[in-house]
Amino acid sequence: MIHYSTQLIDDDDIEEVVKVLKSPFLTQGKKVQEFEEALCEYTGSQYAITFNSATSALHGAYFAAELENGDEVITSPLSFVATSNMLLEVGAKPIWCDIKADGNLDEKLIESLITPKTKAIVPVHFAGKAVNLDKIHQIAKQYQLLVIEDSAHALGSTYNGKKIGALSDMTIFSFHAIKPITTGEGGAVMTDDAEYASRLRLFRSHGILKQKLWHSDMITMGHNYRLTEIAAALGISQLKKIDTFIQKRNKIAEFYENAFADETRFTTIKIDTKDISSRHLYPILLNDSLKVYKEKIFQELLESKIGVQVHYKPIYKNSFYKEKFGEISLPNAKKFYESELSIPCHHKMSLDDAKLVVSTIFRIINKPMGTIT
Repeated sequence: MIHYSTQLIDDDDIEEVVKVLKSPFLTQGKKVQEFEEALCEYTGSQYAITFNSATSALHGAYFAAELENGDEVITSPLSFVATSNMLLEVGAKPIWCDIKADGNLDEKLIESLITPKTKAIVPVHFAGKAVNLDKIHQIAKQYQLLVIEDSAHALGSTYNGKKIGALSDMTIFSFHAIKPITTGEGGAVMTDDAEYASRLRLFRSHGILKQKLWHSDMITMGHNYRLTEIAAALGISQLKKIDTFIQKRNKIAEFYENAFADETRFTTIKIDTKDISSRHLYPILLNDSLKVYKEKIFQELLESKIGVQVHYKPIYKNSFYKEKFGEISLPNAKKFYESELSIPCHHKMSLDDAKLVVSTIFRIINKPMGTIT
C-alpha cells in the first residue's frame, strides 16, 4: 500500500528519543524549550509555545485571544473539525466563509460576513498552500480584528518569500504523524506578542504560576496540554530535516503536475511560483463527469493499494453542527467536497511510487464508467 501520507522516522530520530527515555526527565525538562527555540529560529517568530496536539494549541490560542460567549469568528468550512470545535469550546461562534477553487477561504467574501460581534479571522492554509494573507491582514486592520492562522498543513510553507509562522497575531502548527514533521501528536502556537505567549504557557499547564520552592498559585483557567520531552526530542530531530522533506514532497508534486498537465477529467491545485507549499496534501478535483463515480474510484484505488482520502467534508455538514446551527449551504465548499480526492504525496515516496499512482489512476478512469467496480 502506498499511503496518501505517512511519517518518516530515521535512526537519528530514534536515537534522540532513546536519549530522553534514559534521562531523568520525560516531561517538563529542557527539550521542550529547545524545540520551541528551534521553531522560532526556523519561522522567524519570537515565541513558540508547544502543546500536546494542534487541537489544544487552537484552544490555547482562542483562550489567549480572549474569545468568549457571543463573539463571532470568520473561518473556513474546509478544515478538520478542531478549527471550529475549539471556537465553541471558548464560547465563540464560527462563521464559515465559502472557499475558492484551491480550497482556501475566499478573502473577497470576508467583509460581507463582518458584524459588530466579529473578533477574529481564522484562515486555513489548505493542503499547505498559503491563503491571501495580504488581503486578510488589510481587512483585519480595517475592522480591528485578530488574525489567527490555522497552519496545521503549512509548516515549511512560504508566502511572498516569508515562512508561515511569524506573519499574524498567532499561528498554529500541527505535528501529527502525517504532517511534514511529526512528534507523534503535538502542536504549537507561534506569536510575536509577549502577553499572548505568557497566557499560552499558563493555559497549557493548569493556569499555575510557579513561585519559589513549593509555592505556586493558579491564577487562570488552564489544562494539562504540555508536550512531553520524548515528543520534543523527536520534533527537534525532525525539524532539522524539514526542508529536505518538503523538497521531496514537491518533487513528487512536480511529477504529478507534469503527468496530469493535459488531463481534462480532473484538475489540480496550482502553487504560485513565488511561494512554497509544504504539500501536506496533493488534491485532485474530479470534473462533473467523474465526480458521480467518486466513491467507486476511491474504492478501486484502495483495492489497487493506492492510499486515498477526502479532505474535507465541510464542517457545517456534520450532524453536531447541523443540530446546532441548522442547514447551511456554501456552494463552493459543497462542490469542492464532491470533487476532491487526496492522492499519495509524502517524503517517504519514490518517483517509482508516484509513477504507479499515476498509472493506476489512469487505468481506473480510462475504464468505461459503468465498469468501475
